Amino acid sequence: MSVPGFSPPVAPSTFLAAPPELPAGQGRYRLRWLTDAAAPPLPLAAELYLYQQPAQLRAAVPPLAVALLEDQHAAQTVAWWPIFRQPDGLAGSSPAAPFSYPQLLTAELPAPVLEEWLRAVHETLAAQGCLAWQLRLPPFAYEPTSGALVAALERLGYWVELAEIDTYLPLDQPYEARLHPSERRRLHKCQRHGFRFEQEPPLLLPLAYEFLRRCREEKGQALSLSEAQLTALFRDFPRDYLLFSVRDAAGDWAALTVAVLAGRGVLYNFYPASPLRYNAFSPVVLLNAGLHAFGLASGLRLLDLGTSTLPEGQNESLLRFKRHLGGVPSLKLTLTRRG
Repeated sequence: MSVPGFSPPVAPSTFLAAPPELPAGQGRYRLRWLTDAAAPPLPLAAELYLYQQPAQLRAAVPPLAVALLEDQHAAQTVAWWPIFRQPDGLAGSSPAAPFSYPQLLTAELPAPVLEEWLRAVHETLAAQGCLAWQLRLPPFAYEPTSGALVAALERLGYWVELAEIDTYLPLDQPYEARLHPSERRRLHKCQRHGFRFEQEPPLLLPLAYEFLRRCREEKGQALSLSEAQLTALFRDFPRDYLLFSVRDAAGDWAALTVAVLAGRGVLYNFYPASPLRYNAFSPVVLLNAGLHAFGLASGLRLLDLGTSTLPEGQNESLLRFKRHLGGVPSLKLTLTRRG
């Protein structure tokens, strides 16, 4: 069955031709294509986010191709863009990641080179029938300089399809000092009643998944990953996917989360959950205190609390809770282009 907006799969020879030099860089920069998520021929100029890394890409939905931007003078790969076929016929971001985009690995890339690289990528894939695009970018807090990328994409005809509010905690500031007085009282209440933060071993993941599922079910929500999918992530990336909990004085779970070391100094609180019967304690406040301490001890720079978006719109109560934790808002954009 054909997919709207696409021709049959691209032949590898289309992408494996000699890397074209970009005129805007006066011979310094060139576009190179990879037809799989292999390591780049030239070393990366900086760390990729976890969701962009070759091993993560191979473990999830394979990309159609990866577009690289190479700096021949520095002998480095200075931009990395995994491109996917999405189920709805678009090209762009991975359907299996919270963001997937053209990641710039240097802050010194000239604007004309960036725009020429992006344009060349689109023209190559347009020749293969790819005429519709959607990109989910990381929150601006991850990359404060990403405004240059957004501006370049807008000049290529992208527009903002969705603007979400992400919330994060800066790890260079004391956690408790940023808390709203009501949340500080709940934190102290948990501590007085013997609640404690712990890192759990992965062997408890089956029990943890059932706990997370029941908590979501109480709120009429579902988990985005199956148990098999989450288990595979813990198995394949044991250093990046971590399990944390708050236990009450009796040793029972009062709150639980899956946290992700997303790369470049970011800890992502991916799957926080707590049963309704613990609402009087609000153990998620203590859970985030533990994550903040873990991130600080690990030399990280921010704790991402995620967006507060539901299918029907903004979850105002969740957003207010994150603000009471001292969370800082950060814009997270989804961009779209047709033709």
